[in-house]
Amino acid sequence: MALLPLFFLLFLLSSQAKGAAFKGLGVNYGVLGDNIPSPSHSVRLLRSVKAGAVKIYDANPAILRALSRTHLRVSIMVPNQLIPSLAANQSAAESWVASNLLPFYPKTRVRFLLVGNEVLSDYSIKNSTWPSLVPAMVNLHKAIKCHSIHNIKVGTTLAMDALNSSFPPSAGDFRSDIAEPVIRPLLRFLSKTRSYYFVDAYPYFVWASNTDSVSLDYALFEGNSSTNYFDPGSKLTYTNMLDQMLDAVIAAMCRLGYGNVPLAIAETGWPNAGDLDQIGANVYNAAIYNRNLAKRMAMRPAVGTPARPGAMMPVFVFSLYNENQKPGPGTERHWGLFYPNKRAVYEIDLTGRRQLASYPPLPAPENDEPYKGKIWCVLVKGKVNETAVAGAVTYACGQGNGTCNAIRPGGVCYRPNTVAAHASYAFNSYWQQFRKAGGTCFFNGLAVQTAKDPSYGSCKFPSLSN
Repeated sequence: MALLPLFFLLFLLSSQAKGAAFKGLGVNYGVLGDNIPSPSHSVRLLRSVKAGAVKIYDANPAILRALSRTHLRVSIMVPNQLIPSLAANQSAAESWVASNLLPFYPKTRVRFLLVGNEVLSDYSIKNSTWPSLVPAMVNLHKAIKCHSIHNIKVGTTLAMDALNSSFPPSAGDFRSDIAEPVIRPLLRFLSKTRSYYFVDAYPYFVWASNTDSVSLDYALFEGNSSTNYFDPGSKLTYTNMLDQMLDAVIAAMCRLGYGNVPLAIAETGWPNAGDLDQIGANVYNAAIYNRNLAKRMAMRPAVGTPARPGAMMPVFVFSLYNENQKPGPGTERHWGLFYPNKRAVYEIDLTGRRQLASYPPLPAPENDEPYKGKIWCVLVKGKVNETAVAGAVTYACGQGNGTCNAIRPGGVCYRPNTVAAHASYAFNSYWQQFRKAGGTCFFNGLAVQTAKDPSYGSCKFPSLSN
């Protein structure tokens, strides 16, 4: 057979790439729960929603074995605490690769090795870990190449708070404390190795914090010409919040001279439930967001973003399960496609091929407007570990000024002198005082918000009016 002319061969390869079938959104598979199904069951659930990839938050051997010989492309992660040692010692990086990657590769299709999770969001490790991030990535990249592995890209995941400014998108720039010492070397490494800048981008949080100025439809890919945003700097028009966030990152990279580095979405999604005071966290919005996201990413030719039309990118939805041990507000425990009992929260086809009209009706959203009533924080109902409750009460009462005076001997809420009654008062008193400073109604799963007044007798529980 005669050799094809070079220009024709390049054209053919380019056409095939543009028309490549979308394999399905990836899914983040976290295990911060005491009721998470086994890896084998989890793989079956990933297949049931037609996921194309999966990202795990370590290099869990049981999960990697379960993913062996599947079609799923896999991303594994190096824990934050290992970064300094991997940066300081090439042999440590080679040992990590030998122990955590080689036993499973290539039967398990590892495609990304992500070094750390939102490292630059954690100021407590600013001195110990931030300077080590890129050196650790370099050492791990060398360790992989030593084994003649060429199809695994090394990256790291960064939250949107790596940006100092993200609005308008054309004004995107990185924080001054990380731009030169960390981000510029990171982008240089990603450009040199043809890897991706992995960003965690959640339109939910932007909308929930700015409901007066951001349309819910705009955040859910359901907007129209009346909700579009025109960027006066770039003269580009935006039809959804996710594109706006991604282009802010692109603008920030361009400012440092690395506008060629491709993007990947390490985490995105929408919570299916939350606390009483958390707006818009419901099954309806979660299903609409993720279904529209899958449909958008499946379009061929690829849609890209206004700043990068036609660009394709890996995308991972958060998350596989609702994880009941995640700390923080209620939304943190409600991002799953599945409940831990393996029941789907809502139907979804992550390939984006299913017609949206073919899905069954969703429950109507009931919290798309701010909750107007009073809220209290109380001990969860049912059997609880009294030792754990006592410890949580001690913590709550040790915070603030007079947090638990009412439940001390002689106090107006001392009777009944029971663990349950005192715990509810202590949790509520703590939360009312510290909610605006980041305090949550959680206490390691021992507390829950309620709209029912828990006051009794002459003991009145302070309430939060939302």
